[in-house]
Amino acid sequence: MHEAQTTPDAAIGDDASSAPSSTRRPGRGGRRGARSGRRLAFDLTAIGLLSVLALGALGVGGVAVYRTLYSPAAFVERYLSLLSSGSAADALRLPGVAMDSAELAAAELPSTTSEVLLRRAALAPLSDVSVIGERVRGDVTEITVTYLANGHRGRTQFDVEQDGWIGVAPAWRFAHSPLSAIDLTVRGATRFSVNGFELDTRQVAPEGVNADPLVPVSMLVFSPGAYSISVDTPTARTPGVAVLSDAPQKAVPVDLQTEPTQEFVDVVQDRVDEFLASCATQQVLQPTGCPFGYFVRNRVEGVPQWSIAQNPEIEVVPDGAQWAIPSTRAVAHIDVDIRSIYDGRLNEVSEDVEFFLTGSITILPDGTASIQVSADQG
Repeated sequence: MHEAQTTPDAAIGDDASSAPSSTRRPGRGGRRGARSGRRLAFDLTAIGLLSVLALGALGVGGVAVYRTLYSPAAFVERYLSLLSSGSAADALRLPGVAMDSAELAAAELPSTTSEVLLRRAALAPLSDVSVIGERVRGDVTEITVTYLANGHRGRTQFDVEQDGWIGVAPAWRFAHSPLSAIDLTVRGATRFSVNGFELDTRQVAPEGVNADPLVPVSMLVFSPGAYSISVDTPTARTPGVAVLSDAPQKAVPVDLQTEPTQEFVDVVQDRVDEFLASCATQQVLQPTGCPFGYFVRNRVEGVPQWSIAQNPEIEVVPDGAQWAIPSTRAVAHIDVDIRSIYDGRLNEVSEDVEFFLTGSITILPDGTASIQVSADQG
């Protein structure tokens, strides 16, 4: 019998086939698994970074929206934008702008202060608005802005406080109204204009036509704002005065002295000339109500004849709320026969009589002028 024999090659083959699979060398399938794991880790990392960037972008965007639409500065900019566009009524409706009687009293403004200038027609251009400061002081945020008001550079600080919420965003109001006032006295006229908007002091004053013209009329105005006040009537005129309202709840006094127009002076001259001519028709030595006369101690024969040899050169000057004619020289001429009581001689008198007159001029409610002329005894 023959024994079965194994060769070295066969033994080796049997050992290899019986070895555990874990001890086998990796092939192509193992390499693909490792690459897939690394890619998954990279993708997860990228997703994490994108999420962080997205959250950051949302945060930056939210801050930008808050600053633009819902911040205290945005509230003030909204108010100034309405003034810039002439939307006076909308600006007045913003929370904290309008003032009631209690707020007027707290600001030491008259309770009768008029709102007549809180309108589009009285607004001047407002531009180049810029917020330059924001400071929190307790419950109040102070917003400081610069601007150009009708070409005048200005700077104003506003106090703003929270006024509830609009959804998740805060709402705001002015802690102190941005309105201020102009206390105006107009001398020599009742009509005036503010930025071209015409008014009459008797419309604004609580006493109406019975108002004392030297008592200032108080009118609310927006701050900031530029207000040009002038007078241009047939009787009086001013070059105007510019007022910059840049401090909320402050009263700005304005005392406006007008000057008479040449047309007005000419009318007064004509009326005085007519008055003196009327005086000259009186055939007496002392014309009644007239600024001239002639005194004699002897007897008058016949009737005196008067004429005006030289009319006064009339000047019109301010006199409180009205006008006056200062002391002015004029010359009358008299022709009269005088008989001497002493010796009976008849003297034919033809003589110039110098006199001085003054006058007062009152502008009546209907716009006409009342002129009173009298002799200057000084």
